[in-house]
Amino acid sequence: MVNKNPQKGREREARRGGASRPEGETPELDIRIVDVTRVAKVIQGGRRFAFRALIVVGDNNGRVGIGMGKARSVQDAIRKATDRARANMQRVEIIGSTIPHEVIQKYGSAKVMLKPASPGTGVIAGGGVRAVLEAAGVRDVLTKSLGSPNKLNTTYATFEGLRSLKNISEEARRRGKSVADIQPFWRRGNGSDDN
Repeated sequence: MVNKNPQKGREREARRGGASRPEGETPELDIRIVDVTRVAKVIQGGRRFAFRALIVVGDNNGRVGIGMGKARSVQDAIRKATDRARANMQRVEIIGSTIPHEVIQKYGSAKVMLKPASPGTGVIAGGGVRAVLEAAGVRDVLTKSLGSPNKLNTTYATFEGLRSLKNISEEARRRGKSVADIQPFWRRGNGSDDN
C-alpha cells in the first residue's frame, strides 16, 4: 500500500520518536542506566513480576535529570524511566569542572557528601553517584557515601545535593563569610595553600 499523504507518515514517525529533531533543538543527551531490578507485586493468585529501571540523563553541561520506570518488560521500564528523567531535568551550579562548595545531602537513609576537587582529580565516586555527576558535566569531585548503600537512594541523594548547590557568592552570604573564605585553596591564588 502506497502512502498517499507523506505528511501523516512524518507525523506518525515523530510520535514514535523516529523523526529527526526540529531545527534549534540539538541537545545530545548522555543516558546512563544506573539500575535494572526485578520487582514483585503480591496479588491474589501469587506474584506478578515486573522490572524497575533507574535512569540518569544529562547534557554534560550543567543539566541533569533522574527517572524511574516500572513495566512488565525491561525495554518498557527503561523507556518510561528515560522519559521521566528527560522531563525531570534540572540546571545545576558548576564552576569550571567542579562544584562550587561542599554539600551533604540526605535522601531516605542514604547520605552523600560531595566536595569540590582540584582540576585533574577526576570523579571519585561509584555507582549511581558517578552516573549523576558525570551526566551533569562535573569532572573533578570527591564524594563519600555516609549512610545506606542503597543504589536508588544514593542516586537520588546525589541529584538533590546537586540541585541544592548555590553559586559561591550566595553561599558565602548564607554562611556569613567572605567569598575567599569559602573558595577552595587552588582557586584563591594568594598563596594560602602554604603550610
